[in-house]
Amino acid sequence: MSAQHSPLSDIDLTAEQIELLLQIARTALTKSIAGDQQWRPDLKSLPDRLRAHGACFVTLYTDGALHGCIGSVDPVLPLAHDVAKNAISAGQNDPRFPPLTAPELDRTAIEISILSPMQRVLFHDIEDLIAQIRPGEDGVLVERGWNRGLLLPQVWDKIADPYEFLGHVAMKAYASIDIYDDPDAEVYTFQVYHFTQPAPQASAHQPE
Repeated sequence: MSAQHSPLSDIDLTAEQIELLLQIARTALTKSIAGDQQWRPDLKSLPDRLRAHGACFVTLYTDGALHGCIGSVDPVLPLAHDVAKNAISAGQNDPRFPPLTAPELDRTAIEISILSPMQRVLFHDIEDLIAQIRPGEDGVLVERGWNRGLLLPQVWDKIADPYEFLGHVAMKAYASIDIYDDPDAEVYTFQVYHFTQPAPQASAHQPE
């Protein structure tokens, strides 16, 4: 099964490593549906790149519709373990969706987004912030106290207006767009290397 991917210049993954990560994500989903939400791959059998710490998001699409998206901002786990953990959380613990079932898994595409290091953005006001963000390329994280809001760069495909995009980032941090006027708020941009494994079984209900 071939993966579709979008390159990020400073993240070096081979085609074999991409396939391994997608296999890890699907295996983790299979194990979690069977009741094992703690499964992790054996690091000794994996290449160094996948044993290195990394942060990722895993997004699931069942019959072409979003069915879970969970991720990490900080690279505190080996990348392979972060993929497995977030795949399980996306399938079983995203509060917006019911847990993924075994029949749905075969109709589910998996997208993995590996995050670059965060880059702090210093700005005077929201117009200055927008001038420093590259729509379509940059994801945005806003942080104030314990609250964080984040949107991946792929979301620009659905929210093209920068003010609206930043408003949605703020909502994920349980705040209004006024958060960008708060000197205690910090904003970061990042990029992703993302790749997708199509659903093994196409559904007759999947949209064109």
